[in-house]
Amino acid sequence: MSTYRLKNLLSPHSVALVGASPRHGSVGRAILNNIRKTRFKGEFGLVNPRYHEIDGVATVGSIAKLAFAPELVVLTAPARTIAGLIDEAGRRGAAGAVIVSAGLGHGPGSPADEAERAAQKYGMRLIGPNCLGIMMPGVSLNASFSAHMPAAGNLALISQSGAIAAGMVDWAAQRAVGFSGIVSIGDQLDVDIADLLDYFALDERTHAILLYIEAIKDARKFMSAARAAARIKPVVVVKSGRMAQGARAAATHTGALAGADAVYDAAFQRAGILRVSDLRELFDCAETLGRVKSPPGKRLAILTNGGGIGVLAVDRLVELGGTPADISTAAREKLDAVLPPTWSKSNPVDIVGDADPARYAAALEALLADASNDAVLAMNVQTAIARADDIAAAVIGVVGKYRAERRMLQKPVLGVWVGADQSISDLLSGAGIPNYQTGGDAVLGFMHLVRHREVVEALAQVPPAMPSEFAPDTDTARQIVTAALADGRSWLDPIEVKRLLDAYEIAVVPTFAAADAEEAVARANALFAQGSTVVLKIMSRDIVHKSDVGGVVLNLTSADAVRKATAEILARAETLRPEARISGVMVQAMVVRAKARELILGLADDPTFGTVVVFGRGGTAVEIINDKALALPPLDLQLARSLIEHTRVSRLLRAYRDVPAVKEDAVAMVLVKLAQMAADIPEIRGLDINPLLADEAGVLAVDARVVIGRVARKFRGSGPANFAVRPYPSQWQRHIEVKDGWRVYVRPIRPEDEPLIHEMLKHVTMQDLRLRFFAPMKEFSHEFIARLTQLDYARAMAFVAFDEATSELVGVVRIHSDSIYESGEYAILLRSDLKGRGLGWTLMQMIIEYAKSEGLKAISGDVLAENTVMLAMCRSLGFEVKLDPVEHDICNVRLGL
Repeated sequence: MSTYRLKNLLSPHSVALVGASPRHGSVGRAILNNIRKTRFKGEFGLVNPRYHEIDGVATVGSIAKLAFAPELVVLTAPARTIAGLIDEAGRRGAAGAVIVSAGLGHGPGSPADEAERAAQKYGMRLIGPNCLGIMMPGVSLNASFSAHMPAAGNLALISQSGAIAAGMVDWAAQRAVGFSGIVSIGDQLDVDIADLLDYFALDERTHAILLYIEAIKDARKFMSAARAAARIKPVVVVKSGRMAQGARAAATHTGALAGADAVYDAAFQRAGILRVSDLRELFDCAETLGRVKSPPGKRLAILTNGGGIGVLAVDRLVELGGTPADISTAAREKLDAVLPPTWSKSNPVDIVGDADPARYAAALEALLADASNDAVLAMNVQTAIARADDIAAAVIGVVGKYRAERRMLQKPVLGVWVGADQSISDLLSGAGIPNYQTGGDAVLGFMHLVRHREVVEALAQVPPAMPSEFAPDTDTARQIVTAALADGRSWLDPIEVKRLLDAYEIAVVPTFAAADAEEAVARANALFAQGSTVVLKIMSRDIVHKSDVGGVVLNLTSADAVRKATAEILARAETLRPEARISGVMVQAMVVRAKARELILGLADDPTFGTVVVFGRGGTAVEIINDKALALPPLDLQLARSLIEHTRVSRLLRAYRDVPAVKEDAVAMVLVKLAQMAADIPEIRGLDINPLLADEAGVLAVDARVVIGRVARKFRGSGPANFAVRPYPSQWQRHIEVKDGWRVYVRPIRPEDEPLIHEMLKHVTMQDLRLRFFAPMKEFSHEFIARLTQLDYARAMAFVAFDEATSELVGVVRIHSDSIYESGEYAILLRSDLKGRGLGWTLMQMIIEYAKSEGLKAISGDVLAENTVMLAMCRSLGFEVKLDPVEHDICNVRLGL
């Protein structure tokens, strides 16, 4: 698994520091001081052959001479020595290393490459190189050269920048915010963002995960880990380089619209990650997520002694998509009883400028009891009438009482004390009430909670591998692209484009090719006979944007006009683009849809995330208007609708004045079809449909371009080579007959299987649970089962088996690949009352078949030595069985594939 041995690195029982120096100002000395200052409770050793002691701490000359085998080795030695030190640490039994040293380089033959190969020999995990280090308050370990150690808390920070990590520590100290762990990942030689997302998602101390990202290396692995983590707890990211332009000029409009940062935005959204724009917003988001949980809705009640700041907060709330809460009749009666007659009678609840602590407390109690809101924001403007700290204390008292009474279902309470000094912020923070400088910041914090709940709900939806609404002619489509590639071309010609879109049931304007003016007239006459006027367009594989050379003429109504226009188009093209290969003109029916909307839909190829689907307002000024949204495929109708709603032009698709609404889901279905086309034919590197006309009758593609190219596999594993998010693998659904005619239905697991897993566990004995989980398991939390059911199939797979007669879930088998996608660790669990009927054997064979299809080299697992039934089955399937060299009650089983 990607979390393999990470607990040894991030929660070690023993640590060795290699390369510490007595020189003040050195990195090694700073790390030594930090480890000592935090009083790490495990064994600690210092390695430096040049000194007998450093600052009173005895040293040894080598890792081999340590009196203990260190779980974690922290390296600050020169780059050239790192690989040798890792090899020495591996021989001594170390689980991993944090490489703080910089300058290891990149690529084959570099010190970094040598270090990685040395670690792989011993199964060691590496953090770094070129990093700040790690800070793990839960085990009192500060193996970093940060100036401060954060307090223990429930936020995890994963940062590609050491400076950002250090800055977060300083901010946290000021706001009484604590961390479960801070990891500076540096160059990510081994342990990367995805590995740490997996680790902190499962960490019970961590309630939310913060990310600082500069670039993603393995997009599919990142998306898999991020989606899994975000289903369980909030994940928040700030990414640098938002204004950077794409690395290469785009060949299509969709390619130009799909700028690098816009693709990251789409990826974060699909992963369920909350993106913030800067460090201040990250801090504010951390303030919220570290103290309260997401509410069930987005209705916010605002309590204030200043009407103006309350109204500003409401404005910001509406702007961000939240809802000002209504006040129920019962709550209004309570407020009337405890407030002066001049209170606002509405939300924001303005309790007037002379409000004292008692008035605040009474009003807050009424709002917390009101089912018409999902959260409460308490705001205070300091006056000479009542002390701000006394009001804060009153609010804290009410919140404390409310939390004690409502332990399970609690509304978030947020605070803003305008202009208050730090002591009041400390009071509120100490009571676990997130607080902010302005109402706008507080509302944004509340909406982060709302967005997290929404993305968790969205992540539970699994797009199908093939939308059921249509059956494309994939063979014809592939033949078109394959033939063009064999011809050495990078563009499809217009007739090929029309055939491609026809194959995916995307309506296209009737289009014909004409080599010269007379053939153009003949084609045009056929259209005239149908009552159409005609459009002529230059046909050249070298002229992509036809209007740039005057290559489009509209509204032709006679043969003479077509003949003349053809001659002029060809002459202009030859003059303006003499090098271009010109094969004639296209003849199209002139489409007149007065109330149709012009849209652009397409596919773009991103170097990090692969294929991206683009939607927006179309026409010739598409890049100037720049009204677009992006999404990572695969798409279903719900995801396509969401993509459309992220644009301004989506409002025009609804009815207005005398313009009927666009046919329901007609545009969304085209997006689904394009996403499926990208899955079926990854050689499509870019596609524009611009414009796509949309009205009450449906949609019609007027013009389209398609870029093609051979594709090297971008992502590991099976599934579309160009998709960072793998589709639901419906090809693994099976109807199987096991012993005695028992029929079971097996399919990949889905998020909605969670209650079925809970029900199945009721039929598993405590002994079988202990054999599966290596410990007595009395309760299974939502988070635990969600982690098992909510896969995205990139690095993990689980098959669930159902009794076809009863539809009851009767067994689960799963496999999770290691961090380098070479080996997978399996696990299996059956209902205890149905064991011995051949289901376990069948599921094991199926997971072996799956692992082979993924290109894994081995399957492994740990089995308790007393689990003789499982060990016998493993031997029958060809697994090698060995006693674990350390834990003798466990057997390691392995099957080479």
